[in-house]
Amino acid sequence: MSQFSFNMFDHPIPRAFQNRFSTQYRCYSVSMLAGPNDRSDVEKGGKIIMPPSALDQLSRLNITYPMLFKLTNKNSDRMTHCGVLEFVADEGICYLPHWMMQNLLLEEGGLVQVESVNLMVATYSKFQPQSPDFLDITNPKAVLENALRNFACLTTGDVIAINYNEKIYELRVMETKPDKAVSIIECDMNVDFDAPLGYKEPERRYKAPEDVYTAFTGSGNRLDGKKKGIEPSPVPIDPSDIKRGIPNYEYKVGRITFIRNSRPQPRKTIEDEDSEFIAFSGEGQSLRKKGGRKP
Repeated sequence: MSQFSFNMFDHPIPRAFQNRFSTQYRCYSVSMLAGPNDRSDVEKGGKIIMPPSALDQLSRLNITYPMLFKLTNKNSDRMTHCGVLEFVADEGICYLPHWMMQNLLLEEGGLVQVESVNLMVATYSKFQPQSPDFLDITNPKAVLENALRNFACLTTGDVIAINYNEKIYELRVMETKPDKAVSIIECDMNVDFDAPLGYKEPERRYKAPEDVYTAFTGSGNRLDGKKKGIEPSPVPIDPSDIKRGIPNYEYKVGRITFIRNSRPQPRKTIEDEDSEFIAFSGEGQSLRKKGGRKP
């Protein structure tokens, strides 16, 4: 039998596992926390309350700060990450924000596995508001960045809750970089948003094209105040009203005749030809009397 015996301590435990904190607690929402103090601040962030014994174990393991933990519900295979706010819970119990219990599908008194972890520092994150009401906030990015100060880390897929103006807004973590779970303590992180869940863009109404502008289409005004009448449309000409013109039988080549009157002129007679006007044919009158000069 002795030849099959072995010493379980012949293989030293790796240092990474020596400094690892891992235990189970029964979890409750912060509203179940006994005591006169109002601990509603737990609901406004991503940190939990653990018992004093956890602080003792963490101190002996020389856990690095900030203390970050992975929470796992083994019954539903759901997990998330968090920080720790205080060590004042009763032994064997931890208190979680309500939104965190929803993500883990935990009910009051359910078992949760708590393990210490090290996470990379966040450089980018994208969120999707779960209601279009989030767009009513004047500066949603500034509101979110201020709310995230109460969080220690983010996990892709979680639906976190923030409180603003006595109203709770839920946002799903769509993406985090450089890993699916990141630390957001003292980091320079770019924040982006997806369209809110259920948001519909306003319909664009079709606008009929405006009539082509035509200049000088208005009506003029007279100085005497009278309105300018509309000119009547021309009356169609009856073919019977058209009269043939009388040809000029006296036409001579090289001579142009301007007819100013359509009425036929009377033919000249012989007497009229004799009395035809001759220019400068009259006699002049002298200012002196005939008879010569006076002596």
